[in-house]
Amino acid sequence: MYIKKRQVFWPTVTLAGLVAASHAYGQEPAATGSQSGASDADSTMVVTATRSHSEAGQTPQRVTIITREQIEQQLAITDDPGQVLSNLIPSYSPSRQKLSNAGETFRGRDALFLIDGVPQSNPLRDSSRDSYTIDLSMVERIEVIHGASAEHGLGATGGLINLVTRRAEGGGISQHAGISLTTDDDFQSGGLGHKLDYRISGQQGDWDFVAAATRQARGVFYDGNDEVVGIAYPGELQNSESYDLFGKLGYWIDDNQNIEFSLNHFDLEEGNDYVPVTGDRSAGVPTTARKGSRDGEPGFNEVTSARLSYSHADWFGNELDAQVYHQRFRARFATTPFFPYVDSAGATQYDQTRNESDKTGAKFTLNRDGMLGDRLGVTVGLDVLEDETSQMLVHTGRTYVPESGYRNLAPFLQGQFKLADPLTLHAGVRHEYAELEVDTFQTIDRSNVTQDNVTVDGGNPSFDETLYNVGLTYQATDWAQLYANYSEGFGMPDVGRVLRGIGTSGQDVDTLLQLQPIVTDNREIGARFDWDGYGLEISYYESNSDYGQRLTEQNGSWVGSREKTEIQGVEITGDMQVADKHDLSLSYAHTEGKSDQDGDGSVDTKLTGINIAPDTLKLGWSATWNDRVSTRLQGSYYFDRSVDNPELDFDGYGLVDASLAYRLPTGRVSVGIENLTDEDYLTYYSQAARISDEYYFTGRGRTFTLGYQLDF
Repeated sequence: MYIKKRQVFWPTVTLAGLVAASHAYGQEPAATGSQSGASDADSTMVVTATRSHSEAGQTPQRVTIITREQIEQQLAITDDPGQVLSNLIPSYSPSRQKLSNAGETFRGRDALFLIDGVPQSNPLRDSSRDSYTIDLSMVERIEVIHGASAEHGLGATGGLINLVTRRAEGGGISQHAGISLTTDDDFQSGGLGHKLDYRISGQQGDWDFVAAATRQARGVFYDGNDEVVGIAYPGELQNSESYDLFGKLGYWIDDNQNIEFSLNHFDLEEGNDYVPVTGDRSAGVPTTARKGSRDGEPGFNEVTSARLSYSHADWFGNELDAQVYHQRFRARFATTPFFPYVDSAGATQYDQTRNESDKTGAKFTLNRDGMLGDRLGVTVGLDVLEDETSQMLVHTGRTYVPESGYRNLAPFLQGQFKLADPLTLHAGVRHEYAELEVDTFQTIDRSNVTQDNVTVDGGNPSFDETLYNVGLTYQATDWAQLYANYSEGFGMPDVGRVLRGIGTSGQDVDTLLQLQPIVTDNREIGARFDWDGYGLEISYYESNSDYGQRLTEQNGSWVGSREKTEIQGVEITGDMQVADKHDLSLSYAHTEGKSDQDGDGSVDTKLTGINIAPDTLKLGWSATWNDRVSTRLQGSYYFDRSVDNPELDFDGYGLVDASLAYRLPTGRVSVGIENLTDEDYLTYYSQAARISDEYYFTGRGRTFTLGYQLDF
């Protein structure tokens, strides 16, 4: 389904859910159909993350749509993207509350982050910052495909998270301005933060445009014991500043053809006002921070993405989508004690690393529906990707990860066939051809800068993988649908992590077994129920890989261990609309998994918190009390988890958030409270992911956010 010229189409999942979310934030409900007069009952959401433009609620695997109103609800409480995703996606790990999202997994595996279909992940050297490449103020909705998928290429072994950016609003020029202030509950000056955002959009003749900017300054975080939360070496959100510049320009060639260019630049830089104070894990003393200047330059995330797309809604009876894109990614990490060097005065200093990744790609998709008496729909396409990545030591110019080139070519075919009125078959195939190129290089010697440690011969390994998916949807009644699905996902191991960790001479890139790709099989069965004002979805999944990747810590660094892994889980979500004034929601996610650490072919060791999320129960209540006042109350409980290593056992905790929105004669004001009960807790990552005094962090305590928004 395409947006035609001078038509505004606001897709919806269910009318009740969207109305509730809109009221909860103090807004009028968004339009539920195009101006051509589609009824509410006929309104559907096209999931652009599916290449075949599938409709929400008609896919053979679980799909979650996070609307703009839901995003606004969460942003009134927290500006942490990881926390927003964790609050709204079952089986997504609790947020680390750091710039690094290492350990934030989806169904126990990696999620592929996309912005308008453009991949944000860095497959050759995973910097674990791919969820921090755009401000959520620029995002219209988030499309989530649960489970392994190859629809957008490598990286989605756990699922897809596609952030769909804002588009022009109809009716002339529209503007938006907002401001928010954030503070801890003791209103300490060090904890103060603020955010400014502005957006203008419009349509003029055949042209439409959106331009937006945000600027945000964050203070330090205080825990439930009113102590400063510890500073993380890999990347920190607290005591940081960020800005985002976004623009989109579209031109309608005719009623069917549209060309669009978009550009986004996101920049986040850490402050240099606090230094970490190491904790004592064995004594239960958490890591904190104190005033001071850290060595080296502040860490940062700097990402620029450009996209040019063309669509034709009736190209010889087909729907055509084509896009080319480029992303420039730069990330600098804080100084750590792992990279010593001797300066000109003979003193030992410590270095810091910088990731550099440049991706260029293209995607071509052709859809045709209505064949064989409107029973068959077919999608064909081709994806092309070229990635150049390296990791350098900033102060000495040494190579930490050599420049690596990755080239990928992937044709695919996807189809859906209505076997009978209630039964539809979905099936597809995708062939991945990938080539890696690495020149001969020398690994660093961290204890002696006068010579490098190991020479590794370069190579040019290539991989061929054919990936399949097949699924069924069965509409048992007007209110009940059953589905089953088998899908395969394709991913690369962290190539940079493998190459930098070589410690034995005589190795060459062509024969390194660890560079073999990760292929994940996902099996899922589920049921959807949609009664008047009530909704329920239940799914069970298994995610297996014969040669997966499990992160393990060695000498303070993460190493990817290639092992057979098996993961199973259950997800349950439900919602209930009460008299158009109150919306209740519930979700429960259970995940368990094991890996084959001894190589005997049998999975026998439980996965820990770096790889898998705890069992989680989430409850939400949105209420519209009158035309001006609405509220949101939500709670999450993370259950205890025991693993084979008692030091990584997890003691669960519960968190409650609340917000209130009030419509003024001009604009609207909101008050959000994160961690309403001021729970003093150690984060899931700190307890269950790694045994470290430096990474033994508490979570953020009670935090207030006051916001004002004006549309004009």
